[in-house]
Amino acid sequence: MKKKRVQFLLFVYNKTQKLYRTYFKKKRRQWQFTEKQLLEFQEDSLGRKLGEFYKKHGFTMIPKMENHDVHHLITGCGTNFEDEIAMQFLLLGNGKLNAHLLAAIVLGSIILPEYYKIYIKAYKKGQNMRPFHQWDFEALLWQNFEHLKDFIQQENTTVLY
Repeated sequence: MKKKRVQFLLFVYNKTQKLYRTYFKKKRRQWQFTEKQLLEFQEDSLGRKLGEFYKKHGFTMIPKMENHDVHHLITGCGTNFEDEIAMQFLLLGNGKLNAHLLAAIVLGSIILPEYYKIYIKAYKKGQNMRPFHQWDFEALLWQNFEHLKDFIQQENTTVLY
């Protein structure tokens, strides 16, 4: 039964992805690198880790959605459907809010409710991370991946003067 539910979610995702890129990402431009070029970055860089991610999973870059793949690396969220939904909860906790994200959360919660505890845990994790959902990760491809990941995963603390 879960297989059918996931197939339905995949169907919805495939039908809405292009609309999301067209209407929610119209100001964003496609990255100027290919998967192969990312593999030429320095070994410990974000760019190299992203290239290895694409190679490992057999993925190709989707124009204007490259940051989404970086989010997988930074958060440690997997790529199966329940992990994709958990990442949307994490991004909501991190401050991201748009109709596509809310639709994914609502639909995912209804269709895969058995993962609700994981979703709530992801939301709380996102709240405790530095806000990163609006970062331009293309400009950070040369940065050390572990340092960047550690910086983002540090709890976002308020400084009182």
